[in-house]
Amino acid sequence: MAYDNDNIFAKILRGEIPCKTVYEDDFALAFHDINPQAPVHVLVIPKGPYVSLDDFSLQAEPAEIGGFFAAVGETARALGVVDGGYRILANIGRDANQEVAHFHVHIFAGRQLGPMIKKG
Repeated sequence: MAYDNDNIFAKILRGEIPCKTVYEDDFALAFHDINPQAPVHVLVIPKGPYVSLDDFSLQAEPAEIGGFFAAVGETARALGVVDGGYRILANIGRDANQEVAHFHVHIFAGRQLGPMIKKG
């Protein structure tokens, strides 16, 4: 899958679409999801044009990879969810229902989140 420079996250990164920012640094931007699935639902996206974790891990520089995952931790701390616990999730590809072709991690928190995957 080729990267689409007009995807919604690319537009957010360019400032064309506003977001409610939680954390930002040179490597990542974290913002509240517009359709939250938990009391706390934040997306963390790398600033580079990566379609998936596979693309990111193959193409990004080690500093980008380390910086991105450090930003996930910084975001969780900024949200105050570390003590109570949180879940991170990245949907990669069609079978995982990835909706935006820009690599991103969801942070969910604020309630008991239940089992990881329901059988069925």
